[in-house]
Amino acid sequence: MTALSALWLPILVSAVAVFVVSSIIHMTPLWHKTDYPRFANEDRVLDALRPIGLPPGDYMMPRPASSAEMRSAEFKEKMKRGPAVMMTVFPPWTGSMASKVSVFAAYIAGSAVPPGAPTFVAICRYVGVTAFAGYTLALWQMSIWYRRAWSMTLKSTFDGVIYALVTCAVFTWMWPH
Repeated sequence: MTALSALWLPILVSAVAVFVVSSIIHMTPLWHKTDYPRFANEDRVLDALRPIGLPPGDYMMPRPASSAEMRSAEFKEKMKRGPAVMMTVFPPWTGSMASKVSVFAAYIAGSAVPPGAPTFVAICRYVGVTAFAGYTLALWQMSIWYRRAWSMTLKSTFDGVIYALVTCAVFTWMWPH
């Protein structure tokens, strides 16, 4: 077992490396350019939402107050009229998720891989799978249940493979001897 405290440097370096790679992927016109198309009347929609003061959270509209209301003619008419909306309102940006995934991956790998000079395969078996799971598995349910475009989920899953490989490389390079 390798102590988590011995892995603080690979945790920090892998988090920074994944943040840099993620920034490059998302800020250059690579495969995410079409993920979120610009809404034609964006300013009108934002101007209409601002006075409402929506707190950060996830919202669905129309949203019935009960299962009885969901079966009502009025609610069915709202659904027919549309639009049906699922919306996430964000708080001010708070940072990257990369460091949290790296800590979790370090904990799993540190529990299974001893200090020394383990092989790339030995480290990536734990670090890579854990990082991949942390970066991607929650994305799939959005396409399965909430109609997010599969193309977006698959592109983000590919990103997760890249992030897992970056995390593996850093941990292999910096594993305590």
